[in-house]
Amino acid sequence: MRAAVLREYGEPLQIEDVERPSPDPDGVVIETEACGICRSDWHAWQGDWDWIGAKPPKGQILGHEPAGTVVAVGEDVTRLREGDSVAVPFNLSDGTCPECRNGHSNVCENLVPLGFAEAAPGAFAEQVHVPAADQNAVALPDDVSPVAMAGLGCRFVTAFHALVHRADVDAGDWVAVHGCGGVGLSAVHIASAVGANVVAVDLAEEKLEKAATLGAAETVNAAETDDVPGAVRAVTDGGANVSVDALGIAETCHNSVNSLRRRGQHVQIGLTTEDERGSVDLPTDAMVMKEIDFLGSFGMQPPRYDEIFRMVERGTLTPSAVVSETVTLDDVPDRLAAMTNFETMGIPVVDEFRS
Repeated sequence: MRAAVLREYGEPLQIEDVERPSPDPDGVVIETEACGICRSDWHAWQGDWDWIGAKPPKGQILGHEPAGTVVAVGEDVTRLREGDSVAVPFNLSDGTCPECRNGHSNVCENLVPLGFAEAAPGAFAEQVHVPAADQNAVALPDDVSPVAMAGLGCRFVTAFHALVHRADVDAGDWVAVHGCGGVGLSAVHIASAVGANVVAVDLAEEKLEKAATLGAAETVNAAETDDVPGAVRAVTDGGANVSVDALGIAETCHNSVNSLRRRGQHVQIGLTTEDERGSVDLPTDAMVMKEIDFLGSFGMQPPRYDEIFRMVERGTLTPSAVVSETVTLDDVPDRLAAMTNFETMGIPVVDEFRS
């Protein structure tokens, strides 16, 4: 089968013929019908994240936002059958650790990141193996497009978990979203859907225009102001109730925290780059005196995907609205390269894997 393989960090992925996977006793193989191209794939391609143990080895198949059809089932799998349509989270859990048993499988103690670890080859391929499939594969509702569901592997569910489960977002609250890439635009759409007033912040006017179509009430062009937090506080009459760093660089993290009103909540979604290497300084004294909370958000538990599906069924959420384009497997190297200068928008999705 064809797959996009990392051979050298920073060099174009190689489209190669590799062996098809076969299911472990507890796993399934899915025929990949769609896979989002995420900025996390760009980090993997660059060889980042060794500081958190997520630097992929050379020879890794990348891709971690798949949706597709089950084509092979391990003998110990009980919940899935051939022909089922599924989405797969990037943070694969084992279902046995204390966090999994207590409903927090997204932070499993034995987590394996799909497409980043040798044990979990990714989904820029015609087929992908899903271990512990009863735990990890999420059955999709009937009559939904795999392309629309591709972001459920990472960006859309991470934003949903951040705003619906981690932060206390109430109808009428102001939510600031710093960085309008795929996860940021997902956060804009979700925050608006749950009744918040959204301020979108980015350097690119076209991304801010897209944010407005997804529900942003206000936008701030960070390229045109020397004081982003001040601009956010001005349009929110004192500061956001919740602010999200959806990029993961020191500047957006600082801007997000400093955009908050007293007793506000900062939610960190974006992971850091080579410049920060996992650590960003914070205005600690101001956070103490204003009682500001700092929260993290990492994926979402598969049993809670139904919350999104119910909102999709009612028309409250439209994940496909964040999909910016569909491309072929052969286009993946170029789309990753475009992310170097933030030239992509929304969620590009691979929907053609064969030549």
